Amino acid sequence: MEDILHILGARVRQRRAAKHWTIRELAERSGVSVRFLVQLEGGRANISIRRLADLARALETPASSLVGEPENQRAATVALLGLRGAGKTTIGKKLARRLHARFVELDRRIEQTAEMSLGELFSLYGEDYYRRLEREMLASVLAENQPTVLATGGGIVAAHDTYALLKHSAITIWLRATPEDHWKRVVAQGDKRPMADHPQAMADLRALLEARQPLYATADYTIDTSGRAVPDVVDEAGTLIHI
Repeated sequence: MEDILHILGARVRQRRAAKHWTIRELAERSGVSVRFLVQLEGGRANISIRRLADLARALETPASSLVGEPENQRAATVALLGLRGAGKTTIGKKLARRLHARFVELDRRIEQTAEMSLGELFSLYGEDYYRRLEREMLASVLAENQPTVLATGGGIVAAHDTYALLKHSAITIWLRATPEDHWKRVVAQGDKRPMADHPQAMADLRALLEARQPLYATADYTIDTSGRAVPDVVDEAGTLIHI
């Protein structure tokens, strides 16, 4: 039920934005209160059939388009999983070009919405706030129903409800790599943070990967990326999802 509410809220917000209306304008046109619309767009409000009909009429769209699952929605989104350094961005961009799809990084969507970096977001508001935005942004991306290759955050698999929504709505691929390759790739990107003032960083990385491995392994497909060229990984991904 929560999955439906988040997708409904994202679709209402998307259609309202397309008409360049404020929430107050939609409230005036639909007869639904501003307070309820705020809760609805945040995925936190149950809605009656009558209110749904009022909203659909105001937005000039069938009610089914707000709550129904679009045909082939799952096939339209390919989600890449893995820790930092898995290759989600590099491989994702190339796979998106092959699929003639857009490439979306979920964490960048979160930063744009919060108007701050992830580091600032965690420092100011904590992980719970990040997880709420992560779920809302995922629902928003899915509600847009466009062919998409989605790079997810490394910890999305630990957020049970959000990961369940992702698995229900997208083809999931775990880009598996050794801890050493994760480490080398992050450092090769110019990020020195993994080793700065953290003598146990590699041990922590190994422990995190080991803890999350059973969750990553529930993805639809697993592709080993260690010691392989990016085009080979993209080719395998394409073959697995029958492109």
